[in-house]
Amino acid sequence: MPIAVGIVCAIAFASLWSLVVGALVGFVLFANTYVVLEWEAAVVLRLGRLERIQGPGLLFTVPFIEFVASYVDQRLSATTFNAERALTADCVPVDVDAVLFWMVWDPKSACTEVKNYYDAVFWAVQTTLRDAIGTIDIAELSTRRKALDEEIKAELVQKTETWGVTVVSVEIRDIVIPEELQDALSKEAQAERERNARVTLAEAEEDVSEMFVRATRNYREEDGALQLRAMNMLYDGVKEKGGLVLLPTSLADVFADRVASAEGAGAGAAAPR
Repeated sequence: MPIAVGIVCAIAFASLWSLVVGALVGFVLFANTYVVLEWEAAVVLRLGRLERIQGPGLLFTVPFIEFVASYVDQRLSATTFNAERALTADCVPVDVDAVLFWMVWDPKSACTEVKNYYDAVFWAVQTTLRDAIGTIDIAELSTRRKALDEEIKAELVQKTETWGVTVVSVEIRDIVIPEELQDALSKEAQAERERNARVTLAEAEEDVSEMFVRATRNYREEDGALQLRAMNMLYDGVKEKGGLVLLPTSLADVFADRVASAEGAGAGAAAPR
């Protein structure tokens, strides 16, 4: 009996040990199995050195030797940022809100070249926006918004290309000007528009005066042109409403000469040959 009991105890202990070992092995395997999402890239390190960049799907690592250092999201990201009380070239403080569209194209560089690529991109775009605002006047800030977007984008591309990050676009959403300057800028814009209107009117009057000078010269050189103009003005005055027209002597002489010429031409045509 004692032998049988010992054998049973040995079998039970072996079974329990096998169960414990199997549980430990299963836990280790489970702890070293990862699932990488479709839009992610896993950075795997082996003994502290970069081993590989794993794409989407199941990922297995060697226990106690390899581990996943980080997951890099490779989707397009939108980061809002602002520049509060940034000074323009003429020392006017403005608040500017903008949006940065960017994405990680090289997960390896994003994890090894910079400590935190998200914070690095955020601070880089904010300082670049301040520098760009400081190069233009307040009057040009609204009119050059598109050009300012392109300038900031070009500057950011140079800064972030070594980080494995690409900048898609920069879009300025809002520009807030101090209230005490809004009225002054409005008056300045109104004065500029009034000046342009007066300049345009003066140019039009100058063109019209030149036309009148040419017309006067033509009337002075050609008597018939002035007579035809007088007849045309008379016709335009009575063609719609009719009525009695009092003709000055000079204008009546014009019509008399025209009638005499017409009668003389008719008589000459009717005389026998």
